[in-house]
Amino acid sequence: MPGTVIVIAGPTASGKTALSIALAHRLNGEVVSADSMQVYRGMDIGTAKPTEAEREGIPHHMLDVADPEENFSVARYVDMASACVDGILARGRVPLVVGGTGLYIDSLLDGRTFAVPSTGWRERLQAELAAEGGEEMLARLRAVDPETAARLHPNDHKRIVRALEVWHETGETISAHNRRTRALPPRYRACYLGLGFHSRADLWARINRRVDEMMAAGLAGEVRALLARGVDPGATAMQAIGYKELAGALRAGGDLAAAAEEVKLRTRQYAKRQLTWFRRNGEMQWYLWGSEPDFAAACQFATEKIAAAGIG
Repeated sequence: MPGTVIVIAGPTASGKTALSIALAHRLNGEVVSADSMQVYRGMDIGTAKPTEAEREGIPHHMLDVADPEENFSVARYVDMASACVDGILARGRVPLVVGGTGLYIDSLLDGRTFAVPSTGWRERLQAELAAEGGEEMLARLRAVDPETAARLHPNDHKRIVRALEVWHETGETISAHNRRTRALPPRYRACYLGLGFHSRADLWARINRRVDEMMAAGLAGEVRALLARGVDPGATAMQAIGYKELAGALRAGGDLAAAAEEVKLRTRQYAKRQLTWFRRNGEMQWYLWGSEPDFAAACQFATEKIAAAGIG
């Protein structure tokens, strides 16, 4: 039988961190972050990375494992996070996979493989994309993988290049690859717990308040420090919500208050996409807050669901 993990998922600002720490205390657990931006060092405020004090002595994994100059991939996350989960299980403790990056969570639990040989096709394709444009590259993809091409927009440059790279490097379409990996048994069993709000307005208010708190805590200074150390504004890390908007304002001498309002909007839009992703999971057991989180009630709900799953 595969090892069993607890997943705590949900949109940004839904209380995942606090609930996970409370459950880790109860269950002799350790937390494995599933946040695509908390992996980066020096990006603490804008990613809502839990401080040492907030972690309350609970071991946390997959935080601060990459520099913001690096392009951190899903494949790298799966390799590193699975080693963390296996180590926690080997120690006889309970892994809690916690975060809002649905692709990271699904890929970790499914054990999907992403690595392909690298003989320079990606760089060549990126150069051809710059010269020929998305429409032409999508037409080329349609000729070898019509199934994937039908799902992509000409402006989805990253996925078009990736699909063509997989085809050229392996001779297998990315759609066939995905079907084959989905047919494999999952790497881990999971008890899925989802956090959300009954009212979307309450989630929006919580997001807006969090952005205000980030600005008060010095988010602009954190972004300024990243730019000062030479991090490329086009780097993957700097595309994170909060960093992209403030970096643009700082570089242009713009209005930080207006940038903060843009961060609130982008965060609300991202939360909607997160909810759409997680609601597709029929195994997710949802606990919905009222106007404010009630962690005692949520812990009781989670404890009952975890016990029913035979964990702890």
